[in-house]
Amino acid sequence: MNFLSTFVTFKSLHEVRRLCHWGPVIALSVIAICSSMAILDSIIWYWPLDTTGGSINFIMLLNWTVLILYNYFSAMFVGPGYIPLGWKPENQQDTRYLQYCRVCQAYKAPRSHHCRKCNRCVMKMDHHCPWINNCCGHLNHAYFTSFLLLAPLGCSHAAIIFIMTMYTQLYERISFGWSTVKIDMSAVRQFQPLMPFSMPAFAATLFALGLALGTTIAVGMLFFIQMKVILRNKTSIESWIEEKAKDRIQHYQTGEEFIFPYDLGSRWLNFKQVFTWSGTPKGDGTEWPVHPKCNQHTLTIEQLKQKADKRVRSQVQYQAVEDYNGACCPLSKGLQTFFRTPCTEEPRIPLSKGDTILATRGTKWWMYGDKVLSEEQMRAGERVRGWFPRRCVEKCHYDTAASDSTSDKKVN
Repeated sequence: MNFLSTFVTFKSLHEVRRLCHWGPVIALSVIAICSSMAILDSIIWYWPLDTTGGSINFIMLLNWTVLILYNYFSAMFVGPGYIPLGWKPENQQDTRYLQYCRVCQAYKAPRSHHCRKCNRCVMKMDHHCPWINNCCGHLNHAYFTSFLLLAPLGCSHAAIIFIMTMYTQLYERISFGWSTVKIDMSAVRQFQPLMPFSMPAFAATLFALGLALGTTIAVGMLFFIQMKVILRNKTSIESWIEEKAKDRIQHYQTGEEFIFPYDLGSRWLNFKQVFTWSGTPKGDGTEWPVHPKCNQHTLTIEQLKQKADKRVRSQVQYQAVEDYNGACCPLSKGLQTFFRTPCTEEPRIPLSKGDTILATRGTKWWMYGDKVLSEEQMRAGERVRGWFPRRCVEKCHYDTAASDSTSDKKVN
């Protein structure tokens, strides 16, 4: 594949703005530091023109860099695939099994979810990844997972180069005695390398080694998590939905049997749904092969049940008792609130005294929920949802809503 083929798929040049985000800046900086330091240390430790092994080592190092960047940029710019605006199923009666997205003015196709960061409904959404500043979904799942595999392999190779370079360069500079250790970085060596290995070079190599080992561990763990869901033909979101389905059935003792509809019964068949020789995953992003006992809407029906159950069990009504301007780290709300702010890109919502919020989750210092809006705002499709300091609200111990519908949403 041509490395530039990724860029040909740009719908417009504004996609390049995805690079202007802290996630890609950090990720590409780590790749640049590890790759450049590994190349420089290879020249010092294992000069590629002297031996066949040195040439193979150098070529492999360049190969890792190219493959990592290719899959990284493919995951970023190919994108997950979006449900068309205004989409609806061919059979109009199927709309009763689907959720409606007010933002996209369309029904959510099976396995799709709305991403607040991308502001679109994403095909087979797994998660929104800040490191690629894009969603991981139907079209780029294979690229993203390949990147998660190649990055630890490349960093492991680079780490070996860093360790061997420091060992071979320091070995000739260190003399050991019975009672003293003498280190002389300016000692005369038998031959002079093409590039000097000075104290700054040693510090830079040590720093790059830390980055390489940290990346190997962190990204390697993400790779195993992704492969676990891929081999079961799931996404991270669908694994969560399946767990909530079991919890709902157990809570209400309905006796239902929930079968995950997209597991084809074979890890190899599940694997081939994502990874193909052409690089394009199977399916159009709206219809999927399903288990014989299931249909296209088995999972969407379960989602509707869980959404109804959430309104009954999860949402607790709170009323704002303090104003909050929506700051990410509000120092005026106390040091604990300032330092314990949620480590997420999810939004914060400003509050005014008297606002009503339906909270769905939270921590000791922060809460997450939906602000209750006026009827005009709701008809316009507006929704205000996000985090706010717990100290700014108090739980409603009685129903102050004027309508029975709001009363049904509240849990005492």
